[in-house]
Amino acid sequence: MTKFFWNALKLSPVILGALLLGNRAQAAETPAAADLVVATTATTSQVAAVEPATESIVVPTSNAATPTVASEIKIADNRVAPSLVSQAPASNSLAQVTSVSQLSDVQPTDWAFQALQSLVERYGCIAGYPDGTYRGNRALTRYEFAAGLNACLDRVNELIATATADMVTREDLATLQRLQEEFAAEIATLRGRVDALEAQTAELEANQFSTTTVLNGEVIISASDVFGDAAVGGTDLDYNTVVGARARLNFDTSFGGDDLLRTRLQAGNIDNNAGETGTVMTRLGYDITTDNNVEIDDLFYRFPVGDAALVQLNANAGLDAGLFTFNPSFDSSGRGSISRYGQRSPIFRTSGTGAGLSVILNPEGPLTVSGAFLAPTANTPEAGTGVFEGAYVALGQVAFRFSDTFTIGATYARAYQNTASGINLFGSTGSANANAPFGDVATEANHYGVQASLQLGTTLNLSGWAGYSTADALVGPAADADMFYWAAALAVQDFGREGNQLGVIFGQPPRVTESSIATAEDPDISYHLEGFYRLQLTENVSVTPGVLVIFNPEHNTANDTIYVGTLRTTFSF
Repeated sequence: MTKFFWNALKLSPVILGALLLGNRAQAAETPAAADLVVATTATTSQVAAVEPATESIVVPTSNAATPTVASEIKIADNRVAPSLVSQAPASNSLAQVTSVSQLSDVQPTDWAFQALQSLVERYGCIAGYPDGTYRGNRALTRYEFAAGLNACLDRVNELIATATADMVTREDLATLQRLQEEFAAEIATLRGRVDALEAQTAELEANQFSTTTVLNGEVIISASDVFGDAAVGGTDLDYNTVVGARARLNFDTSFGGDDLLRTRLQAGNIDNNAGETGTVMTRLGYDITTDNNVEIDDLFYRFPVGDAALVQLNANAGLDAGLFTFNPSFDSSGRGSISRYGQRSPIFRTSGTGAGLSVILNPEGPLTVSGAFLAPTANTPEAGTGVFEGAYVALGQVAFRFSDTFTIGATYARAYQNTASGINLFGSTGSANANAPFGDVATEANHYGVQASLQLGTTLNLSGWAGYSTADALVGPAADADMFYWAAALAVQDFGREGNQLGVIFGQPPRVTESSIATAEDPDISYHLEGFYRLQLTENVSVTPGVLVIFNPEHNTANDTIYVGTLRTTFSF
């Protein structure tokens, strides 16, 4: 018997970890009696019924079949979980099974299963599954059973070590010895598997980046060309096919599980086309001009206030980072629209990026109220800059979610811009007159917008926006201007193949409809037409050919139509 205890103590307790794999056990049919090799001698190794301190499973000792009953199993951490346990008929034939080592699986009706079950009830040596169930009516593989046996061996050794050996009966010790002998090979195999897992886990822990931060990235490689008879103003449109790239790394950190600290690094060299075409209406949605120098693009911290609000503190981000923009199929620069104007309403580009705050009240409810403040020059102390004396935008938004498929919102933004921040009322998405209606003069503007998104079935999404703005010059002679814009978009998801998307956008970029300065009015109307087809080659690679057409660039019929063709390849990881 001393040899048995010594062998038991040598078993590594880490085998207990393998017990968690038991929830993958699949129910199996009990082998027919004809398939079993019946012992020639009928022994009576039937396990007697026990009466533990807590209610548990009772192994019947009569020959009558016991129906499936609902019971409560006391688990090691003192939680009580309901379980349905199937009790098999108990008779003398229970001991007349073949050696367990000859069976491919341990069934609930096997002697080994019943014996271990009795030990569990007496000594509480198995805690159960993570969801608080024991699942005693399910079949185990031999390896899963060996893990449970090892747990009971550890428990018995613990009782002996704590001078409570009198709690262990001679019959139970004999049962454990028999089980240990029959499952010695499985226990040894499990020990080797766990040792290997521990080595792999140690390597992962030694080489992991962070326990709180997840790194994800995106790389865009773009080939593009511009066509047309002439650039804006009538100059020759001399544009060669170009290839550029943009790389982004997002470091997403969470300290509590429901908050987010995002630090984004980016670099790239994709031309914005405006210098060659004479208009920002031809800008791509993913252009970047850092000359491959790394910069911090996004830096913000977002956290919930219970279920009542979602707060975001921006050190460097745009309004769209903390608000719903109502254009889910086109908003992403790597997977959505190929153009800058097609990504979202220009009201969310007012004042560009900067430091500030955004708050969304009742973020999961049918009625959501949002507010935001952004100061693009908050980091500089010179005159005309800073948080309170420099450029800013204050925004309020109300969103109505009528269902999971239809959302509409109304947005108001008041913006102030000056020479220190630069004048760009619509974030380089409209005509030159609309973006700077009074030139390089301090300007304040009131922006009114309405946006909507409608999901039709599982594959069609309709979205759109319209906006009206008024602007006033704050320096020099009094001047004012009115601007208007709109767009409609259609996305066909899973077009041709799961993950693909066909997108079409048509609209009018921001245009000065009326101005007190006659030369600042846009005489005609430009139209923005865009089409693209994203091919999802793999989970992490997509290729998007697309065409952007600007009719009457800069809202002037004297300007020739300009075509922009692009091939965007996106790698995400």
